[in-house]
Amino acid sequence: MAQLNIDVNGRPYAVGCEDGQEAHLLELARLFDRQVRQVSQDMGQLGDTRLFLMGALLLADELTDAKARLSVAQAELARLQSDYARVEVKAALAIDNAARKIEKLVAE
Repeated sequence: MAQLNIDVNGRPYAVGCEDGQEAHLLELARLFDRQVRQVSQDMGQLGDTRLFLMGALLLADELTDAKARLSVAQAELARLQSDYARVEVKAALAIDNAARKIEKLVAE
C-alpha cells in the first residue's frame, strides 16, 4: 500500500492508497482542495470539518447532476439505437423487395 501526503486548504494529510493509484488519488485531492478553497473564499474560514463537509456536499451535488445528465444521455442513446434498428430493418426489406423486382424483370 502506498502512502501519500496531500494538501487540502494548505494543510498536509497522510493518506494511503493501492499501489498504482497514486496519480489518481493526487488528482482527486486536487479536485477536493479546489472545492474546499472555493468554499473558504465564499464563506470565510469555517474550520476544517465544516469546510470539508461543505466541499463534499458541493461535489456530491455535482456528481448527482452528472449522473442525471448521464441517465438522460443513456435514454437518448437507447432511443436512437432503437430507431436505428427499425430503419435498418426497413432498409433491408426495401433492398430485398427491390432485388425481387429486379429478378422478376430479368426473368421476363
